Amino acid sequence: MKEANVDPHCDLHPRNCNAVFRVRDYDLGATLNSGQAFRWETCGDSWTGVVRGRWLKLRLCGQGIMAETALPQTDWRWLADYLATEVKLDALLATFPKDAPMLEAVRACRGLRLLRQDPWECLASFILSSTKQIVQIRQIVATLCERYGAPVPVPAGEPAAFSFPTAERLAGLSETGLRDCKMGFRAPYLLATARLVAECKCDLQCLGQLDLATARGQLLTLPGVGQKIADCVLLFAYGFPTAFPLDVWVMRALRELYFRGKRPTGAKLKNFAANHFGPHAGYAQQYLFHFIRTRQPKNIFT
Repeated sequence: MKEANVDPHCDLHPRNCNAVFRVRDYDLGATLNSGQAFRWETCGDSWTGVVRGRWLKLRLCGQGIMAETALPQTDWRWLADYLATEVKLDALLATFPKDAPMLEAVRACRGLRLLRQDPWECLASFILSSTKQIVQIRQIVATLCERYGAPVPVPAGEPAAFSFPTAERLAGLSETGLRDCKMGFRAPYLLATARLVAECKCDLQCLGQLDLATARGQLLTLPGVGQKIADCVLLFAYGFPTAFPLDVWVMRALRELYFRGKRPTGAKLKNFAANHFGPHAGYAQQYLFHFIRTRQPKNIFT
Protein backbone atom coordinates (compact mmCIF):
# COMPACT_ATOMS: atom_id res chain seq x y z
CA MET A 1 0.00 0.00 0.00
CA LYS A 2 1.34 3.44 -0.93
CA GLU A 3 0.01 6.89 -0.34
CA ALA A 4 0.82 10.13 -2.13
CA ASN A 5 1.60 12.01 1.05
CA VAL A 6 4.19 9.49 2.21
CA ASP A 7 7.87 9.45 1.32
CA PRO A 8 8.14 7.60 -2.02
CA HIS A 9 10.84 5.37 -0.55
CA CYS A 10 8.56 4.21 2.26
CA ASP A 11 6.41 1.05 2.04
CA LEU A 12 3.39 0.93 4.34
CA HIS A 13 1.78 -2.00 6.03
CA PRO A 14 -2.01 -1.90 5.48
CA ARG A 15 -2.55 -1.14 9.19
CA ASN A 16 -0.23 1.87 8.88
CA CYS A 17 1.52 1.02 12.16
CA ASN A 18 4.48 -0.34 10.22
CA ALA A 19 6.59 1.06 7.42
CA VAL A 20 9.75 0.07 5.61
CA PHE A 21 12.06 2.87 4.56
CA ARG A 22 13.99 1.67 1.54
CA VAL A 23 17.49 2.93 2.17
CA ARG A 24 20.92 1.43 1.61
CA ASP A 25 24.16 1.82 3.49
CA TYR A 26 22.51 2.87 6.76
CA ASP A 27 24.14 1.77 10.02
CA LEU A 28 21.21 2.14 12.39
CA GLY A 29 23.12 1.17 15.52
CA ALA A 30 25.96 3.61 14.88
CA THR A 31 23.52 6.38 14.01
CA LEU A 32 21.37 5.99 17.13
CA ASN A 33 24.30 5.29 19.46
CA SER A 34 26.87 7.87 18.40
CA GLY A 35 26.13 10.67 20.86
CA GLN A 36 23.67 12.59 18.71
CA ALA A 37 20.49 11.64 20.58
CA PHE A 38 20.00 10.19 24.04
CA ARG A 39 16.63 8.44 24.11
CA TRP A 40 17.28 5.23 22.19
CA GLU A 41 17.40 1.82 23.88
CA THR A 42 18.52 -1.39 22.21
CA CYS A 43 16.73 -4.71 22.59
CA GLY A 44 18.10 -7.52 20.48
CA ASP A 45 18.26 -6.25 16.91
CA SER A 46 15.78 -3.44 17.53
CA TRP A 47 15.92 0.08 18.92
CA THR A 48 13.07 1.76 20.78
CA GLY A 49 12.63 5.45 21.45
CA VAL A 50 10.26 8.38 21.29
CA VAL A 51 10.43 10.71 18.29
CA ARG A 52 8.25 13.80 18.12
CA GLY A 53 5.83 12.45 20.68
CA ARG A 54 5.50 8.98 19.13
CA TRP A 55 6.74 5.67 20.52
CA LEU A 56 8.87 3.99 17.90
CA LYS A 57 10.69 0.73 17.28
CA LEU A 58 13.29 0.51 14.52
CA ARG A 59 15.30 -2.37 13.08
CA LEU A 60 17.21 -3.09 9.93
CA CYS A 61 15.62 -5.45 7.42
CA GLY A 62 16.46 -6.61 3.90
CA GLN A 63 14.81 -3.61 2.27
CA GLY A 64 16.10 -0.95 4.66
CA ILE A 65 14.69 0.20 8.00
CA MET A 66 11.53 -1.32 9.46
CA ALA A 67 9.59 1.11 11.66
CA GLU A 68 6.78 0.27 14.06
CA THR A 69 4.58 2.76 15.91
CA ALA A 70 1.88 2.27 18.54
CA LEU A 71 -0.78 4.17 16.60
CA PRO A 72 -1.61 4.16 12.87
CA GLN A 73 0.22 6.74 10.77
CA THR A 74 -1.16 8.21 7.57
CA ASP A 75 1.95 10.27 6.89
CA TRP A 76 5.45 9.04 7.67
CA ARG A 77 7.38 12.08 6.49
CA TRP A 78 8.17 13.04 10.11
CA LEU A 79 10.22 9.85 10.44
CA ALA A 80 11.82 10.06 7.00
CA ASP A 81 12.95 13.56 7.97
CA TYR A 82 14.26 12.44 11.37
CA LEU A 83 16.22 9.54 9.88
CA ALA A 84 17.36 11.63 6.89
CA THR A 85 16.63 8.71 4.59
CA GLU A 86 16.94 10.79 1.42
CA VAL A 87 20.61 11.64 2.00
CA LYS A 88 22.83 10.25 -0.74
CA LEU A 89 25.66 8.96 1.39
CA ASP A 90 28.11 8.22 -1.42
CA ALA A 91 27.91 11.76 -2.74
CA LEU A 92 28.26 13.21 0.73
CA LEU A 93 31.25 11.06 1.69
CA ALA A 94 32.92 12.02 -1.59
CA THR A 95 33.25 15.58 -0.27
CA PHE A 96 35.42 14.45 2.67
CA PRO A 97 39.20 14.97 2.44
CA LYS A 98 41.02 11.91 1.11
CA ASP A 99 43.61 11.76 3.89
CA ALA A 100 44.42 8.52 5.70
CA PRO A 101 42.63 9.28 9.00
CA MET A 102 39.40 10.33 7.29
CA LEU A 103 39.45 7.35 4.96
CA GLU A 104 39.95 5.01 7.92
CA ALA A 105 37.13 6.66 9.88
CA VAL A 106 34.78 6.24 6.91
CA ARG A 107 35.83 2.62 6.47
CA ALA A 108 35.19 1.87 10.14
CA CYS A 109 31.92 3.82 10.47
CA ARG A 110 30.38 3.67 7.02
CA GLY A 111 26.61 3.93 7.17
CA LEU A 112 26.64 6.40 10.07
CA ARG A 113 24.07 9.14 9.41
CA LEU A 114 23.15 12.43 11.04
CA LEU A 115 19.66 12.60 12.51
CA ARG A 116 17.42 15.67 12.26
CA GLN A 117 16.12 16.25 15.74
CA ASP A 118 13.53 18.51 17.31
CA PRO A 119 15.36 21.76 18.13
CA TRP A 120 14.06 22.10 21.70
CA GLU A 121 14.78 18.50 22.67
CA CYS A 122 18.22 18.71 21.08
CA LEU A 123 19.05 22.00 22.80
CA ALA A 124 17.85 20.87 26.22
CA SER A 125 19.61 17.51 25.93
CA PHE A 126 22.94 19.07 25.08
CA ILE A 127 22.66 21.58 27.91
CA LEU A 128 22.35 18.50 30.12
CA SER A 129 25.35 16.87 28.42
CA SER A 130 27.94 19.26 29.80
CA THR A 131 30.86 17.31 31.36
CA LYS A 132 28.84 14.08 31.31
CA GLN A 133 29.38 10.75 29.59
CA ILE A 134 26.76 9.49 27.16
CA VAL A 135 25.39 6.85 29.54
CA GLN A 136 24.93 9.51 32.24
CA ILE A 137 23.22 11.90 29.84
CA ARG A 138 20.78 9.16 28.90
CA GLN A 139 19.95 8.55 32.55
CA ILE A 140 19.31 12.24 33.22
CA VAL A 141 17.18 12.65 30.11
CA ALA A 142 15.20 9.48 30.90
CA THR A 143 14.44 10.69 34.41
CA LEU A 144 13.45 14.14 33.14
CA CYS A 145 11.04 12.60 30.64
CA GLU A 146 9.52 10.16 33.12
CA ARG A 147 8.84 12.92 35.64
CA TYR A 148 7.78 15.78 33.41
CA GLY A 149 7.01 14.40 29.95
CA ALA A 150 3.55 13.37 28.79
CA PRO A 151 2.78 9.63 28.52
CA VAL A 152 2.66 8.38 24.94
CA PRO A 153 0.77 5.30 23.69
CA VAL A 154 2.84 2.10 23.52
CA PRO A 155 1.97 -1.37 22.19
CA ALA A 156 0.79 -3.97 24.68
CA GLY A 157 3.63 -5.41 26.69
CA GLU A 158 6.01 -2.51 26.11
CA PRO A 159 7.32 -0.37 28.99
CA ALA A 160 5.77 3.04 29.57
CA ALA A 161 7.16 5.83 27.41
CA PHE A 162 7.06 9.60 27.66
CA SER A 163 7.52 12.55 25.36
CA PHE A 164 10.31 15.01 25.96
CA PRO A 165 8.92 17.76 28.24
CA THR A 166 8.14 21.02 26.51
CA ALA A 167 9.89 24.26 27.31
CA GLU A 168 6.61 25.52 28.76
CA ARG A 169 6.39 22.54 31.11
CA LEU A 170 9.95 22.94 32.34
CA ALA A 171 9.62 26.72 32.64
CA GLY A 172 6.99 26.25 35.34
CA LEU A 173 9.20 24.05 37.51
CA SER A 174 11.57 24.96 40.30
CA GLU A 175 15.31 24.49 40.18
CA THR A 176 14.94 21.93 42.97
CA GLY A 177 12.55 19.89 40.85
CA LEU A 178 15.08 19.75 38.05
CA ARG A 179 17.98 18.95 40.38
CA ASP A 180 15.97 15.94 41.54
CA CYS A 181 16.61 14.55 38.05
CA LYS A 182 20.32 14.37 38.94
CA MET A 183 21.35 17.11 36.54
CA GLY A 184 23.30 19.06 39.15
CA PHE A 185 24.69 22.47 38.16
CA ARG A 186 22.94 22.20 34.79
CA ALA A 187 19.52 22.69 36.40
CA PRO A 188 19.53 26.51 36.55
CA TYR A 189 20.80 26.69 32.96
CA LEU A 190 18.06 24.43 31.66
CA LEU A 191 15.41 26.27 33.67
CA ALA A 192 16.52 29.71 32.49
CA THR A 193 16.72 28.59 28.86
CA ALA A 194 13.31 26.91 29.06
CA ARG A 195 11.79 30.15 30.33
CA LEU A 196 13.37 32.18 27.52
CA VAL A 197 12.05 29.74 24.92
CA ALA A 198 8.61 29.52 26.55
CA GLU A 199 8.37 33.32 26.64
CA CYS A 200 9.31 33.49 22.92
CA LYS A 201 12.46 35.43 23.73
CA CYS A 202 14.33 32.86 21.67
CA ASP A 203 12.51 31.60 18.58
CA LEU A 204 13.99 28.18 17.92
CA GLN A 205 11.78 27.61 14.88
CA CYS A 206 13.37 30.51 13.01
CA LEU A 207 17.03 29.72 13.66
CA GLY A 208 17.26 27.36 10.71
CA GLN A 209 16.44 30.22 8.35
CA LEU A 210 19.47 32.26 9.46
CA ASP A 211 23.07 32.01 8.36
CA LEU A 212 25.34 29.86 10.50
CA ALA A 213 27.12 32.67 12.34
CA THR A 214 23.90 34.50 13.20
CA ALA A 215 22.15 31.34 14.36
CA ARG A 216 25.15 30.40 16.48
CA GLY A 217 25.24 33.88 17.97
CA GLN A 218 21.63 33.63 19.06
CA LEU A 219 22.17 30.24 20.68
CA LEU A 220 25.22 31.55 22.52
CA THR A 221 23.02 34.07 24.34
CA LEU A 222 21.19 31.23 26.08
CA PRO A 223 22.23 30.16 29.61
CA GLY A 224 24.44 27.08 29.62
CA VAL A 225 25.19 27.23 25.89
CA GLY A 226 28.79 27.50 24.73
CA GLN A 227 30.08 27.05 21.21
CA LYS A 228 30.27 23.24 21.41
CA ILE A 229 26.65 22.92 22.52
CA ALA A 230 25.54 25.54 19.99
CA ASP A 231 27.28 23.68 17.16
CA CYS A 232 25.73 20.38 18.26
CA VAL A 233 22.28 21.94 18.03
CA LEU A 234 23.06 23.61 14.70
CA LEU A 235 24.27 20.31 13.26
CA PHE A 236 21.88 17.77 14.79
CA ALA A 237 18.67 19.80 14.82
CA TYR A 238 19.04 22.28 11.97
CA GLY A 239 21.42 20.48 9.64
CA PHE A 240 23.95 23.28 9.15
CA PRO A 241 26.53 21.27 7.17
CA THR A 242 29.66 23.08 8.37
CA ALA A 243 28.79 23.26 12.07
CA PHE A 244 31.68 21.36 13.69
CA PRO A 245 31.25 20.59 17.41
CA LEU A 246 34.64 20.44 19.11
CA ASP A 247 34.33 18.35 22.25
CA VAL A 248 37.07 16.44 24.07
CA TRP A 249 36.66 13.38 21.82
CA VAL A 250 36.92 15.33 18.58
CA MET A 251 39.87 17.33 19.90
CA ARG A 252 41.52 14.03 20.79
CA ALA A 253 40.80 12.68 17.30
CA LEU A 254 42.34 15.73 15.66
CA ARG A 255 45.44 15.61 17.86
CA GLU A 256 46.02 11.87 17.51
CA LEU A 257 45.10 11.48 13.86
CA TYR A 258 46.31 14.74 12.33
CA PHE A 259 48.88 16.19 14.75
CA ARG A 260 50.65 13.11 16.10
CA GLY A 261 53.75 14.04 18.05
CA LYS A 262 52.84 17.72 18.07
CA ARG A 263 51.11 19.95 20.59
CA PRO A 264 48.64 22.11 18.64
CA THR A 265 46.77 24.80 20.51
CA GLY A 266 43.01 24.80 20.73
CA ALA A 267 42.95 27.75 18.35
CA LYS A 268 45.03 25.84 15.78
CA LEU A 269 42.73 22.82 16.00
CA LYS A 270 39.70 25.04 15.58
CA ASN A 271 41.21 26.71 12.52
CA PHE A 272 42.19 23.33 11.07
CA ALA A 273 38.67 21.97 11.55
CA ALA A 274 37.16 25.04 9.91
CA ASN A 275 39.27 24.69 6.78
CA HIS A 276 40.14 21.03 6.24
CA PHE A 277 36.93 19.01 6.11
CA GLY A 278 34.96 20.58 3.28
CA PRO A 279 31.30 21.51 2.74
CA HIS A 280 30.01 18.68 4.96
CA ALA A 281 32.47 19.17 7.79
CA GLY A 282 29.80 18.44 10.39
CA TYR A 283 29.26 14.99 8.94
CA ALA A 284 33.02 14.39 8.91
CA GLN A 285 33.14 15.43 12.56
CA GLN A 286 30.61 12.77 13.50
CA TYR A 287 32.63 10.08 11.74
CA LEU A 288 35.76 11.16 13.62
CA PHE A 289 33.85 11.32 16.92
CA HIS A 290 32.40 7.81 16.56
CA PHE A 291 35.65 6.39 15.21
CA ILE A 292 37.82 7.65 18.06
CA ARG A 293 35.32 6.38 20.66
CA THR A 294 34.87 2.90 19.17
CA ARG A 295 38.14 2.06 17.43
CA GLN A 296 39.93 -1.14 18.29
CA PRO A 297 43.11 -0.88 20.38
CA LYS A 298 45.26 -2.20 17.51
CA ASN A 299 44.01 0.35 15.02
CA ILE A 300 46.86 1.78 12.98
CA PHE A 301 46.19 5.26 14.35
CA THR A 302 46.50 4.35 18.05
